[in-house]
Amino acid sequence: MSEGAGRSTATATPRSGGHGHPAARPRAGGEPGAALPVRRTPGPAEEPSDGADGADGARRRALAAFLRSRRERVSPEQVGLPRGRRRRTPGLRREEVAHLSAVGVTWYTWIEQARDITVSAQVLDSLARALLLDSSERAHLFALAGTPDPMPTDAVDTLPCGVRQMLRQLEPFPALVQNARYDILAYNTVYGGLLTDLDAVAPCDRNCMWLSFTHPGWQAAMPDRQETVRQMTARFRARMAEHLAEPAWKALLCRMQRESPEFRELWERHEVARAVDHRKSFDNPHVGRLHFTFQGLWLNPAEGARLGVYVPADDGTHAGVTKLHTLLTERTTASAATTG
Repeated sequence: MSEGAGRSTATATPRSGGHGHPAARPRAGGEPGAALPVRRTPGPAEEPSDGADGADGARRRALAAFLRSRRERVSPEQVGLPRGRRRRTPGLRREEVAHLSAVGVTWYTWIEQARDITVSAQVLDSLARALLLDSSERAHLFALAGTPDPMPTDAVDTLPCGVRQMLRQLEPFPALVQNARYDILAYNTVYGGLLTDLDAVAPCDRNCMWLSFTHPGWQAAMPDRQETVRQMTARFRARMAEHLAEPAWKALLCRMQRESPEFRELWERHEVARAVDHRKSFDNPHVGRLHFTFQGLWLNPAEGARLGVYVPADDGTHAGVTKLHTLLTERTTASAATTG
């Protein structure tokens, strides 16, 4: 079993060694040992200059260097870890990155040593989250690994321009575009301030299900949260039946199970449900309780991107979202004037 086996989001397959394992390097004296294999990374003068192996080696070394640079940039405080008194390593230690990403310490060490191993999309996704990579850095990480990104963070850029314009025109009604996994692909100003300050949420965390289970501010805005998350989990299970082998779906499921005991308990019930448009209520800190009728429209023939519009269910809610739109627009204008 590999170092990554048994973990929720991380697997990697070695290319050399018997029985699926890289061969352990013998200890001094010639006796084989179980310690971490050590392979000296060649210096610049020793790097192959051509051939397929040379190109692969160059890519692995570039990946290793990139990971080291990102690891050294992130402080322990940024990821909720204590700094300690005798920290000599700039940024995070290797074992801390391994812990945050649920990857074996040995496996992560091999990646930073440019070992000849295959790094899965799940491992890369976990590392991108642990190292707080932005969309450009995440894309670069997957490009260096030669692996397609199952959860591209620039999905909003692939939406037709007309859809984004429509979101703006729907204001003051809150509206968003999300996919079947609840990833938020785009949203207008009012939706961005309806449950929390969505602009302040990392792009990789902009997922309605993830936020409903893990984000305190988002949870506080849901007066009927327990029933909502139960239905959300049941719909996710029903949809995932058609995507069981897809890395993006498996990565989200593993992440939810790892981080939310509440989700794990609901998932084990094996309840299934289909999406139904119905009334929804939210508690907004600026304008109070709001009531909506949710209207959903799939933008693809099959379940894919979906436009969701929250239509005010009463005059008080209509007045509330109008006030909220004004407040958020004024805040955006003031912020732009300050930074400009």
